[in-house]
Formats: sequence, structure tokens, C-alpha cells
Amino acid sequence: MIEPRLILSLLLCLIPNISFAQFDLLDSLKEKTIEQLGSSSNKTLGNDKIISGLKEALSVGTDNTINLTGNLNGYLKNDAIKILLPKQLQAMDKGLRVVGLGPQVDEFVVGMNRAAEEAAPLAKPIFQDAVKEMSVEDGKAILNGGDTAATDYFKGKTKDKLTEAFTPKVQEAMDKVGVAAQYKALVGRYTSLPFVKAEQFDLDQYVVGKSLNGLFYTLAQEEQKIRTDPAARVTDLLKDVFGKQGN
Repeated sequence: MIEPRLILSLLLCLIPNISFAQFDLLDSLKEKTIEQLGSSSNKTLGNDKIISGLKEALSVGTDNTINLTGNLNGYLKNDAIKILLPKQLQAMDKGLRVVGLGPQVDEFVVGMNRAAEEAAPLAKPIFQDAVKEMSVEDGKAILNGGDTAATDYFKGKTKDKLTEAFTPKVQEAMDKVGVAAQYKALVGRYTSLPFVKAEQFDLDQYVVGKSLNGLFYTLAQEEQKIRTDPAARVTDLLKDVFGKQGN
């Protein structure tokens, strides 16, 4: 028969363990409840903040893009976006340089780039409208997309409008600096050479297309900086939103 003293001793040993287990369970449930409530609240507030952060990032990125491309030598001195002679005229380039017309060809290239630089600022209000129109769904797609998801969003939303806005400006700028006249003169000189024929193409369409390519390329570079480089996050909101994305 077990002595009463032994039974009492065993009970006294078990009581603390049961008590501690209950307290551990209660603490665990409390922590989980607080975590769930916090995450639900952050999700609601976080979406608004993330969208605001994305809009600010787009605004900063587009402003930087316009500043980089819409100034003197913005295209011409940037090898990544410099507008060169199209493939259709590369044979003409070589032939004209052989006969001493290299400087005229170079002036023609400068003129195309000057037209792009003059047209670039027209993108600003169009980009701004696209930022204002961004929905929550657009924002989530940009946030969860790749390093150029915002640039891709802009392409989809603005390319047609930019083409429409850039075309008359490019034509005007090229007329002002004499690009069209230079082109006709160069083609005329080239076709006067023996056994050559210049392929015709739409010069305005070419320059507009290359201008937009350069614009979106620069925008993509700016977007990647904001996503990956803390120094490019120039506002508290950008630091907060993109800093918490693990970059």
C-alpha cells in the first residue's frame, strides 16, 4: 500500500508542471492572436501605403527620366539610347564617308538626337496621367512583378499617346535643325554614286520609335535603381515601402 506521504509528494511535484504547461499554452495563444490582428491591420493599411509608395516611385522615376533625356545631349551622349543611322542607311553611311561626306552624316545623326531631346519633355504630363490612373490591381502587379514591371505598365498605358504627341514635335524639331533636308541631300548624293541604290523608309517614324525606346530604357534604369539602391529612394515613403520589400 502506497503511503499517504508519498502520494502527497507526487501531487506536489505534478502541480507546477501542469500550471506551467497551461501558462505556456495561454501565452502561445495570446501571441498568435496579437500577430493575426496586427497582420490584418497592416494588410489593410499596408495596401494604401504600398500604392502611395509605388505612385511616388513612378513620379520620381519619370521625373528623373525626363531630366536625363530631355536636355542637351540627353540622347546624343548616352551610348545606350543614342539614335544612330538605321540599318537601311548603313551602307549609305559607308559610301558617303568614302567620298568625304562623313561630317554631313554626323550632322544628320546629331539632328535626329536633338529632335528626340526636344520631344522628351512631352512625356511628362502623359506619364503623370498614367500614375494617377493606377489602380490597386495595377499596383499589386507592379509590386509583384520584375525589376521593370512599372516600366512595362507605362508602356502599356502610354506608348500610343506618346507616339501621337512625339510625332509632330519630332517633325518640327527635325525641320528646325534641317534633318529632313540633310537626309534628302545625303540620299541624293549617295544615289548619284555608281551602282548604288538607297532604300526608302519613314524617317519621322524611325526617330519617334527610337526616341520612345530610349525613354523607356532610361525609365527602366531608374526603376531598377529605386528597387535595388537605397540611395535612390529620395523620400521617406520610398524608403519605408521599398525598404520593407527586402531590398
